[in-house]
Amino acid sequence: MGKKLVADLMVDYLERRDVKYVFGLCGHTVIGMLDALSRSTKVKYISNRHEAVASTAADGYARVTGKASVCMCHLGPGITNVLTGVANAAFDSIPMVVIAGDVPSYYFGKHPHQEVNMHGDATQYKILEPVCKRCWRVDDPEALPDIMDKAFRLAESGRPGPVLIDMPMDMFSREVEEDLWERTKHDSHFTCKPALDPAAAKAIAEKLVNAKNPVLHAGGGILLAKASEELAALAEFLDIPVSRTLMGQGCLSDLHPLMIGQTGFWGLESTHSFTLNADVILGLGTRFAEADSSSWYQGVTFDPQTTTFLQIDIDPTEIGRNYPVEIGAVADLKLALAQILEEAKKLCPNGIHREGLREKIAAAKAEFKKSNEAISSDDRFPMTPQRILKDVKATIPEDAHIFTDVGWNKNGVAQQFDITVPGTIHHSSGLATMGFGASAVLGGKLAAPDKICLTLTGDGGFGVNPTCLATAVEQGIACTWVVMNNCAFGTIAGLENANYGTKFGTVFQTPDGETYSPNWAEVAKAYGVDAIRVGSAAEFKPAMEQAIAANRAGKPFLVEAIMENIVVPTPGCWNINDIYSPSELVAEGKLVKKENGKYVTPSHAKSHKAK
Repeated sequence: MGKKLVADLMVDYLERRDVKYVFGLCGHTVIGMLDALSRSTKVKYISNRHEAVASTAADGYARVTGKASVCMCHLGPGITNVLTGVANAAFDSIPMVVIAGDVPSYYFGKHPHQEVNMHGDATQYKILEPVCKRCWRVDDPEALPDIMDKAFRLAESGRPGPVLIDMPMDMFSREVEEDLWERTKHDSHFTCKPALDPAAAKAIAEKLVNAKNPVLHAGGGILLAKASEELAALAEFLDIPVSRTLMGQGCLSDLHPLMIGQTGFWGLESTHSFTLNADVILGLGTRFAEADSSSWYQGVTFDPQTTTFLQIDIDPTEIGRNYPVEIGAVADLKLALAQILEEAKKLCPNGIHREGLREKIAAAKAEFKKSNEAISSDDRFPMTPQRILKDVKATIPEDAHIFTDVGWNKNGVAQQFDITVPGTIHHSSGLATMGFGASAVLGGKLAAPDKICLTLTGDGGFGVNPTCLATAVEQGIACTWVVMNNCAFGTIAGLENANYGTKFGTVFQTPDGETYSPNWAEVAKAYGVDAIRVGSAAEFKPAMEQAIAANRAGKPFLVEAIMENIVVPTPGCWNINDIYSPSELVAEGKLVKKENGKYVTPSHAKSHKAK
């Protein structure tokens, strides 16, 4: 077959894997790959103005498609800039293949231009090792076909996540025999996933059927496994309430009669009334993380002294991490839930009906919504965040993809914004990266060109890297940014004020103490993006309607609203509050029992909630 440039062979490979986009930023180490991409008619290169935007856009793309995205970066500052986006993907189990340029292989040890070499020669790829499932440095171009296959398979299988292929720049320009790549034309691109041990499926079904007050606690793993239908089927057959984590939002419609809502610090008191009184909890694709579990304080969100925990996850390292489990199993959740339902039908063919359960859930939801009615309809300006969310909900279609950032636009959305279509809400959870939404929405729109895609972001988050606006204009990406501007890093301002009575270092001010904010709508216009900065609450909904119309016409849009900095209600606990304002009921991260044997929410947490 003859010889061909490695860069061209890599592009051929990406085309065979049906890779549509490569997100990146140029540098002298990757121009060989850029040259090859310039000749491709199937893979489009998405050029960005910052590597963090590129890796975060790649993250957003993979969240919507469920397939590994591809991100490319330069060495030195390129690989350090790409780190945050890659880490964000890793923490949220998002598949990604990173291709990084490196110094020429024949200069190893000479410390050439831009090489990071403080602790070893030609080892800068190790910068990404803590956040990648595997990092390969290509020292032999003939090994690359095997590495490419391994990289994509590893990124997408098991617990998904990023991998790195580190390419010394001379490797792109080497010529190798095309025959070496023949194996990649026959390798399957799909890895079969594990089902439950039949004995485990039966044992779990028995526990759920025999439980008096069971709860299914769903995490992001349900959405990664595309197991929403299976979750609903099991919950409905056994009439079991479903609680969820932040990343589990949308695993079932928030309006489903058995969905009781989010747990933890930003959860709901009504949700905790179910999870605290559960005799059996089946954790599904969740590691029972700190925020979702009220810092593991017993008797606030969960109580392992009175509850039996069962857990299924694709990652064996998560089983029993934070709560002791009576049954722990490694399996794909789509397969596992179907197996459990099959066993449950053998035990009770007619299913189970729990008298008054759905009515109790409906009443709790109605009461919570009623408590927010007044503030959600308030005409004050600056706007309330509740009013912003209400008007956004009224404007966008049910199947719109929403990318949140950090702060009210994430915590408030997870608590108060009903998601009805699985896989349409995208949060940065594990790393909670400020600036995530504004860049991730770019990839989301490329992955779902026929859907409305928007981000809800604060002014702090949007200000991290507004060059995403340039990418949208250059690449014709018709998304919407909703900038909820409270002239502050609002969540941290509220936290600091609650514990110390000051907002030092968290609000945006000029040297004379005046409130300061860039006019992000005018900044957007300077980039070539149509934008509106609303001057009243009444103007917001029409501005959103204009944004959606622009998106449908193929144009990006930005809507900015000045917002009042209102603290998100926090029914749960977060240990940082006890570090900053220690309670007499808390010692070294544990709630202290009172004489009656009950655990009590820390007194300062109660007062914080009241605020």
